[in-house]
Amino acid sequence: MENRSAKHMWADFLDAHPEFARANAPETIQFFTNENDADRHAQLVLNKSKTATSFSLLGIQNRKESLPKIGSFLIVVDGRGNAQCIVRITSSTLKPWFNITEDYSRRDGFDSLTQWKETYWSYFSSELSPFRRSPQESMIVVCVSFEKVYG
Repeated sequence: MENRSAKHMWADFLDAHPEFARANAPETIQFFTNENDADRHAQLVLNKSKTATSFSLLGIQNRKESLPKIGSFLIVVDGRGNAQCIVRITSSTLKPWFNITEDYSRRDGFDSLTQWKETYWSYFSSELSPFRRSPQESMIVVCVSFEKVYG
């Protein structure tokens, strides 16, 4: 973990919760690529109104990353990379784009499913573009639920 504020937050968390001393050091997660959206979504996690996030399966596969694992920790950072809190993944499911629900979009921090779809279509378009791919109505979305555990 290279992020200094995340290292400090993880150390503070382990001081308060030594039962997780053997847990793998978590990755950081910044929601979206622009500072304003990242700050807004980090704040939503802090006040517990955001308890989910989404990834494109195709993006994960193209970057050769692992799927999010239930029980693992993530350190949420704001738009400048400052650690805000720690969350723990409680579920990770694969759903086709067309099966995303209004309820899920709200847990992901959006006011409506329409807003969720517009935002993620744009995000997935830019994410997949370097791989010469584009979002599809049938694409698989990795739906990750989490709970804030520290911060």
